[in-house]
Amino acid sequence: MLDGKRVLITGAGGGIGQAAAIPAAAEGARVMIADVNESWLEETIEIIRAAGKTAEMRVTDVTSESDVAGLIDDTVAALGGLDCAYNNAGIEGAWARTADSTLENFDRVVAVNQTGVYLCMRAEIQAMLKAGTPGSIVNTASIAGLAGAQFMPAYVASKHAVVGLTASAAMEYARKNIRVNAVCPGPIETRMLSSLASNHPRASEAMPEATAMKRLGQPREIAEAACWLMSDRASYVTGVALPVDGGMIAGP
Repeated sequence: MLDGKRVLITGAGGGIGQAAAIPAAAEGARVMIADVNESWLEETIEIIRAAGKTAEMRVTDVTSESDVAGLIDDTVAALGGLDCAYNNAGIEGAWARTADSTLENFDRVVAVNQTGVYLCMRAEIQAMLKAGTPGSIVNTASIAGLAGAQFMPAYVASKHAVVGLTASAAMEYARKNIRVNAVCPGPIETRMLSSLASNHPRASEAMPEATAMKRLGQPREIAEAACWLMSDRASYVTGVALPVDGGMIAGP
């Protein structure tokens, strides 16, 4: 799907981001991966190399305007341009009821999940407009960006914001041939879910039963949806917040 594309993926040190980087490189894309954790990035690079492919990497804090600007500059320089971007970096934050949550946690989650997506998307669009070439951007939202969820007010607020940012940018740049979409994962087997299982075992155990398919999703299942949205196969798709959740959002 992404053969010949120049692709940037944030949050690529593990989970969904890593699962997207591996097939993108395997399919012939030129790939830049970014994450705040260097050792995680190196792990992804090693997996890609073991498959006989290559990728560039850059340690990046998506909450930093200067870091994001440097990432986009390095991506354009290393790959020769930017065709597709997958803004996947995100955190879940601390679990607590709204009245028991802290402003410090709220600000941190919003900084990564909301401001980070905004900063990346803004810089990516600027690069695409400057080049005058078609572009495709995908943001990781969540089913928690489509409905409420208990014990995670900051996460829910930030992911609703990602859905809104996606729709706004899609409307603004459709006639410039830049598509902007979001993928909305349900419960996926990642480090984030492992953290939940450690701290809230009952909640994590209930998640598979909350889906119509009665199972957790795998990172590759989200990654493949994101890769499709980035690709030319989704050429008439923009402004979409696509649930990939085993039917979780469909039920009561």
